[in-house]
Amino acid sequence: MNADEIRALYHQGQSETLAFEVESVSLQRLAETLAAFANTNGGMILLGIDPNSGAIRGIRDAESATDKALAAGLRCEPPLILPRPESVTLDDKTLLVIQVAPGLPHAYGLRGKYLARAGKKNVALGPRQLRQLLRERGERSFESLPAPGATLDDLDATLVEKYAALFLSETSAKKDAVIDVLARRGCLLKENNTWRPTVSGYLLFGREPQRVFPSAEILLARYASTAMQDEFLREVIRGPLPEQIRRAEAWLVANMRKGARLDAFQREERTEYPLPAVREAIVNAVAHRDYAIRGDEIRVLMFSDRIEVYSPGRLPGHVTVENIIEERFSRNEVIAQVLADLGFIERLGYGIDRMIHQMREWGLPAPRFVETTNGFKVTLRGPGEKLVSEESAKLKWRALDLNERQRAALDFLVQHQRITNRDYHDMFPEVSEETIRRDLADLVEKDVLIKMGDKRGTYYILK
Repeated sequence: MNADEIRALYHQGQSETLAFEVESVSLQRLAETLAAFANTNGGMILLGIDPNSGAIRGIRDAESATDKALAAGLRCEPPLILPRPESVTLDDKTLLVIQVAPGLPHAYGLRGKYLARAGKKNVALGPRQLRQLLRERGERSFESLPAPGATLDDLDATLVEKYAALFLSETSAKKDAVIDVLARRGCLLKENNTWRPTVSGYLLFGREPQRVFPSAEILLARYASTAMQDEFLREVIRGPLPEQIRRAEAWLVANMRKGARLDAFQREERTEYPLPAVREAIVNAVAHRDYAIRGDEIRVLMFSDRIEVYSPGRLPGHVTVENIIEERFSRNEVIAQVLADLGFIERLGYGIDRMIHQMREWGLPAPRFVETTNGFKVTLRGPGEKLVSEESAKLKWRALDLNERQRAALDFLVQHQRITNRDYHDMFPEVSEETIRRDLADLVEKDVLIKMGDKRGTYYILK
C-alpha cells in the first residue's frame, strides 16, 4: 500500500478491520488482535501509531517489528500464517502494515480463548458464537496434515532455497534458517522431534509430489471444434505446483490462436484470449482445488470458441457462485500464500474481479462460473469469428521460406479448416509420401500448423 492509502485509513480511525498499535506492544496483545481479525472479517494493524491518542510514533527497527508480527501470528492456535508485513512512510515516520486476510479457514485461539473483532475492540466469543465459528470454519485443513511418507529429502533443495531467499539474506541462508521459513509458512511440521513436509509443502516443493498425490496434476486438451472429439491434442503436467502453473500457461499460449480482431472497422492484432485472465483461471484452480479428492485432476479444455477450467472440489466455506466476487475463503491458505510470495497471485484478492475486467476489456463476455456436483468450472468465451486468424496468418506466411506446395496447402486450409496427408496427395499426386510428410512437418516446426490425431487419423489445423 502507498502512503496516500495509509493516510486515508489513518484518518478513518480504528474500526472492526483496522487497529493501531505502538512498536512496544506486547506479543500477547498483538496476537490477540491478529486472532480477532482472523476470526471475523480480516483486517490490518498499523504498527507505530498510539491506539489511545492516535499520534503517529513510528517504529525504529522494521526488521525486529516484522519478526514480532510473524511471531505473534505463530502464537495463535493453529499458527496464523501472515503475508510478510510492509513498511510505509507517513509524516516522515516509518509504519509497519500487518495484514490479516478475510475468509481464513480456521478458528484461531490463544491458550483456549477465542476472540473476535467488535468495533474498535477485541471481544471474547461466548460458547454459542464459538460453536457457530467452528461450524463455519471446519476442522484442521487437509493441506496442513503431514504428507504421508514424505521427508525433507523428498523436497527439491533448489526450489526450497530459491523460495527461502525471498526472506533471508545470503549470510543467514543456512539450513536451520531455511527450515524456519518453511515452518513459519506452514510447509513443515515437527513430529517426534523430526521435521516433515505438510501436504502443502510437499505439493509446492516436492521433487515428485505425484508419488503421493497422483491426482495433483493438470490435464490439458485442445479440440479443433466447439465440442469434444475423438482426436485432440493432449498433455498432462505434473511436478510441483508453481512449475505446473508455468507449464500450463506456456502450453495454452502455444496452442492459442493469434490473429486480428475486427470491431467497428478497426483491426487489432492480439491473442485469442487476454493472457492475464487465462493465467488467473489456472492459478485459482491450482490454489483452491480440493487436494483431498483423489482420482480427479484439474482439467483445462480448449475449444475453438472457449476455454473451460475445471478444478475438483466445490466452492469452500461460505462462498457461492452468487457472492464469489465479494467474498473470500481460502481452502488452501498456505498454498495461496506461497503462490502469492512467488508472484502468482495477490493474497488478499483471488483474481475473480480482475479476470472479469480483463475479459470485458478484451471485448469478450465475462467468465461464467458453475459449481458442479463435485467441482467448480470457469468458462472463458473466445472471440469467435471476430478473430481473423487466417488473415493474420497469411501476413506471417509471406515472411516465411515456403515452397509453392506449402502455400497451396495453406490456401486449402483457409477454405476447409483442416488438411490430411491424403488431401495433400490429391493436390500433388506426383509428390512422394515422404515429401508430403516433410512439407507438413516443416509447417508445424515453423509454428504455422498444429498436428492433430495419430497415425491414420492425423490431420492438421491452422495455429
